[in-house]
Amino acid sequence: MKTLKFGIKYFRKSMFISIIAEIMSIAGIYAELLMPLLSGMLIDYVIKDTPVTENSGSTFHFLLTGKFGEIHTMKLFFSIAIVFGILLLFRIIFIYARDLIQEKVGLQMETDLRYATYNKLMELDSESITNYNSGELLQILNSDTIMFKELFAHRIPYLADSIFMLIITLVLIARINISFIIVPLILMPFLVVTVINFRRQAKENFQIIRKRSSEMNLTTQENIAAVRIVRSFTNEELEKNKFNSANENFYEARKNQIWLSSRFDLTFNAIKQIAYVSTIVIGGIIAIKGYITVGYILTSSTYVMRIMNNITGLNSHLFNMQQQTVAGQSLVGFMAAESKIANKEVSSKRSDTPSIKLDNVSLTIDGTQVLKNITLDIPYGKKLGIVGETGSGKSVLLKTLVRIKDITEGQITIDGDDIKEYSLENLRNMFSYVFQDVFLFSNTIESNIAYSTPDINSKMVTKSAMHAQADKFIDALSDRYKTIIGERGLGISGGQKQRISLARAFHKNAPVFVLDDSTSALDVNTERALLGEIDKHYSDKTLIITAHRFSSVVNCDEIIYMKNGEITERGSFQELMALNGSFAHVYNIQQTQQAEAINYDNAPGKEGVANG
Repeated sequence: MKTLKFGIKYFRKSMFISIIAEIMSIAGIYAELLMPLLSGMLIDYVIKDTPVTENSGSTFHFLLTGKFGEIHTMKLFFSIAIVFGILLLFRIIFIYARDLIQEKVGLQMETDLRYATYNKLMELDSESITNYNSGELLQILNSDTIMFKELFAHRIPYLADSIFMLIITLVLIARINISFIIVPLILMPFLVVTVINFRRQAKENFQIIRKRSSEMNLTTQENIAAVRIVRSFTNEELEKNKFNSANENFYEARKNQIWLSSRFDLTFNAIKQIAYVSTIVIGGIIAIKGYITVGYILTSSTYVMRIMNNITGLNSHLFNMQQQTVAGQSLVGFMAAESKIANKEVSSKRSDTPSIKLDNVSLTIDGTQVLKNITLDIPYGKKLGIVGETGSGKSVLLKTLVRIKDITEGQITIDGDDIKEYSLENLRNMFSYVFQDVFLFSNTIESNIAYSTPDINSKMVTKSAMHAQADKFIDALSDRYKTIIGERGLGISGGQKQRISLARAFHKNAPVFVLDDSTSALDVNTERALLGEIDKHYSDKTLIITAHRFSSVVNCDEIIYMKNGEITERGSFQELMALNGSFAHVYNIQQTQQAEAINYDNAPGKEGVANG
């Protein structure tokens, strides 16, 4: 019921036109059901010369009045043929109009569902999204939306058509002779039991099919994203085997569905044949006793077969509805997911010169405390460096500033207001964030840099690229800023990706620059030039930078050294060096290693290496 309510929410705006389509469908079905009566009349009153009685022809008795032709004449034949043609034309027109409307309604609902699920994906925080693998998300946003709209656009209307056809057919056959209803009534319980059993097994099998499809999507998506790793480890055969395994599992699930369908088709066909033969036998007995004409035997057997076919069709619809219901349940579950990061959408708070404070901030994730009692004062324009061991909490700390992660204790404020009082949009617009894991879209370099603005200003893009030390390698490309780069930046080096992502941050030009180890792939000289550009052109901005290379933060106003989620040392570069603690120890080691590398490059015979 919850799944149906969810679907009605997106189907409601097409309800009126869908009702019109259903009326057309009923009219077309009724026209189709009248045709067997004309076929019976053709046999009785054109081919044979059965005497006309008061009840002859029933619905079409007017054709036998003499005005449209005497029995056993061509005039009557053409009269019946014309009426048959009119009914056939009505059926074609009404069913065509119905199909056209249903397809349009279905397409609209599919579009709305895909739009809604994508919006939901954008609303969910990263922690909530990790509950789904990428294969499941692709299944939900694409396959499930297509499958679920079929339930409302086709299955439910066809279900209503089948019920209407069943009722009208029973009425028409009862008017011919009540005895013909005996066969459907006797066989109905067998069909109902079979359908119920079929539905249960079908639903279980469709759940397995959906799971196997999701697994195959995930395997494919991971291999596309990790193509470089696969190549570098020469693990193509391993990945082929993984895909083949997922593909075989999907094949087995689909094969089980085919076997299930075939088994039930065999059962239904057997019941239909029994119904057909039984109708002919009953019709023959009744005709011999003179209760009905030969033509009505044909009409009645046609109606009985329609009833059997209709019940078979109902089963087919119910079978497909299981798959569509499973898809709908998946959509309902996804749309009901709540982001762990609450968004105060109505807030208009924002700041062009944000002053940030962290007061005794702690964060616990899955029972592990990753940040412990962090207190920081970052007035607007301050340059803060954050260093420490791998896993010390540097990146997590930065994510709390823009609420990618929400703290569990303490408070983070901007201009004295808790950051939870800001809408997520306004809060994040105050930060130009460069993530540790660089992501570039499959688009032009220009579009990637100008991602924060809908209208691309080529001069601003070029300026941002120059500040990020990216202009030289871009100019060397054949299409320069119009060069298309692949997904996740495939086709360019790690350092080039980092420089484009930095240019993207500079182009956004937010009050606060957050660089999360975003210069790790750059050589020392390029990094020094980049930091010089920041100091020259963005000196008024707040800069928060994390780095494993300690030389990146030496010019910061304050440097904090983190270990196990805590600040263990803090101060300016000179103060930390004077402290002679962990920071000074690591810095001295790095400087020694750098000096040794320079001496090695400058050694005789190594000029080529140094120049390369």
